[in-house]
Amino acid sequence: MRLELCFADFIIFLVNFLVTGGAGFIGSHVCERLLGAGHSVWAFDELNNFYDPAIKRRNLHDIQALAKPFEFIHGDLTDRAALDELFSSVKFDQVIHLAARAGVRPSLEEPALYQRVNVEGTVNVLEAARLNGVKKITIASSSSVYGVNAKVPFSESDPIFSAISPYAASKLACEALGHVYHHIYGLDVIMLRFFTVYGPRQRPDLAIHKFANLISAGKPIPVFGDGSTARDYTFITDIVDGVMACTRKEFGFEVFNLGESQTVTLSQLIELLEKAIGKKAVINRQPTQPGDVPITFADVSKARAKLEYNPRVKIAEGVPLFVEWFQQSKTGVTG
Repeated sequence: MRLELCFADFIIFLVNFLVTGGAGFIGSHVCERLLGAGHSVWAFDELNNFYDPAIKRRNLHDIQALAKPFEFIHGDLTDRAALDELFSSVKFDQVIHLAARAGVRPSLEEPALYQRVNVEGTVNVLEAARLNGVKKITIASSSSVYGVNAKVPFSESDPIFSAISPYAASKLACEALGHVYHHIYGLDVIMLRFFTVYGPRQRPDLAIHKFANLISAGKPIPVFGDGSTARDYTFITDIVDGVMACTRKEFGFEVFNLGESQTVTLSQLIELLEKAIGKKAVINRQPTQPGDVPITFADVSKARAKLEYNPRVKIAEGVPLFVEWFQQSKTGVTG
């Protein structure tokens, strides 16, 4: 049942949200923010072994400790029957679709898996939403769709037909599907191109977390190329701000960049980690990896204008915040 709360100049509806990938890094933070705003949340997650499922279970434990209206459903995006059963048993008002097989390099090894989970899985979510009267869905895309883009910063209006990894290609397909479901079936669909998200609970396979582990242990860190590759690192709270803004009004069909709108080279990132950890990194220089792009850099002017998106956490502040969480998690204190 919806509860309508009226404040001076606006109305807030407390609604039922489904968050796919809700046990993951970004998904768990989104669930917490939604619950904090008073909404009811169902998290759908496979808890696969892409990385240690125990990490996702800890995320779920943190969410459940909030004692808010939250339910976890263990399920697979490619299991259409499971999704149909869920959508028929709960009247969802909105879906935030974050679940996917992630990562450029792993997609080079298993392109068919990425196609099946990311593309077929997204079709299954869109179909379940359509057939059960859910009109609004926010879907995670990726900055990887820009490929090797000579024009920086990257704008939503740039051509995106030069994907260089199966992961990027799968996200391009999801964006196209989102447009189809808006155009043909009238769903309100928002595609969010995330730019290198980091912060507490970050996946252990991603650079900042992986490097923090290795530097702390005194082990060499693999540096692909000369350290000049640059990324638009975006702190998790800024990403969640953007996601939440998408839930508050209708857009029809829109694509938004969610980034920090500044670039940091790999060498600079390592220096920030060294300073925060208090230990020098041992560098293991390796050749540039296939599928890697030289730079990602978000033009967020559209998100600023339409979402009032305003990224606040710069990398010099965000890395120490991550390291603080990382060190506490190693001692079992994550508060």
